Amino acid sequence: MNRTSVSKIALMCQIFSASAGLSLGAVGQDHSQPGQVTADQQKSNKADRELTQNIRKAIVGDKSLSMSAHNVKVISRNGTVTLKGKVTSDQEKKAIEDKATELAGPGNVTDELTVSSK
Repeated sequence: MNRTSVSKIALMCQIFSASAGLSLGAVGQDHSQPGQVTADQQKSNKADRELTQNIRKAIVGDKSLSMSAHNVKVISRNGTVTLKGKVTSDQEKKAIEDKATELAGPGNVTDELTVSSK
């Protein structure tokens, strides 16, 4: 199997798990900080699943974003979205936050993205 096929399969698994309300990145996260939203706290109600799925599709559909940006975590809880992960530039960070805000609404997005060169 070539690299492109493997990447597409991995992406489809990630989209499927996000739409099903599952978490791929909760392992090793510190749950001891009260009030901190983690990927395993994704709500499984239909509205939050659909919101997460739509934001994920918008991010993955933007081919100008890096693989790191495509892999950020999108966590929806009661209509409020938290973005977590690493991106390669401030422009990517803004683009992802803008996509989430467009779909979740102003004031409903918490941006916890960090800019990292790798």
